[in-house]
Amino acid sequence: MTDAGASAIVVAPHADGRRVAETAPPRVLVVVPALNEAGSIAGVVAAVLRDLPTARVLVVDDSSTDGTGRRARLAGATVARLPYRLGVGGAMRTGYRYAVTHGYDVVVQVDGDGQHDTRHLPELLAALGAADLVIGARFAGTDPYAVGRARRSVMRLLAVVLSRIVGTRLTDVTSGYRALGPRAVRVFAENYPAEYLGDTLEALVIARRCGLTVAQVPVRMNAREHGRPSQGVIGSVLYLSRALAAILLGLVRRWSVPATEEGAG
Repeated sequence: MTDAGASAIVVAPHADGRRVAETAPPRVLVVVPALNEAGSIAGVVAAVLRDLPTARVLVVDDSSTDGTGRRARLAGATVARLPYRLGVGGAMRTGYRYAVTHGYDVVVQVDGDGQHDTRHLPELLAALGAADLVIGARFAGTDPYAVGRARRSVMRLLAVVLSRIVGTRLTDVTSGYRALGPRAVRVFAENYPAEYLGDTLEALVIARRCGLTVAQVPVRMNAREHGRPSQGVIGSVLYLSRALAAILLGLVRRWSVPATEEGAG
């Protein structure tokens, strides 16, 4: 068992004067990296607060030009605006460091485009009782998520490769819908890659090399509201080459493991 779902122990006075240890729920921060998502960000923030009302929402505005940050703030989120674009990896690294600085135990990544179904948030958090990092996975039995044949083949190959590396069967290693417990939050606050695909694939390699455990839970994804993913053969080949490069970087780089906090398992 990891400390992924660890809760703080609070000593509270009993009615008869005795002091009784109580378990406080973990502090949860939902991080939403967002670039020009003004059309969807308010709905995403509202959905998170509806399905996980005790969480704090941090929208990391990746230097948007369409008022994303303002709409997120009006919807009830805390907003961290980056001075220039860093991509999803840079935005999430900001979120992990914010979590450590402000004493959050758990971080959940939710995309700002509305694709991640926030009704699965409690399931992701529950799975942290047995793992440090939990992936909300498509292709795991409940989601009819459709991708092109070439891209699906690439994703299956990557799933096989990463499953061998992390030591558990995974079906959706490119999903950005993830929950992380205290150990993983500390690791990624120090070692989160900003390069393309580093935030999904390389991050799993880092997790393994730093001794973290990885699991997945099946989720459904909402339909994309804007844009269309590349599904051509050439695009899939390029995607595979970049993905393998990201995995290789994770394997050859040196990563620092934060010192275990006193009392952590």
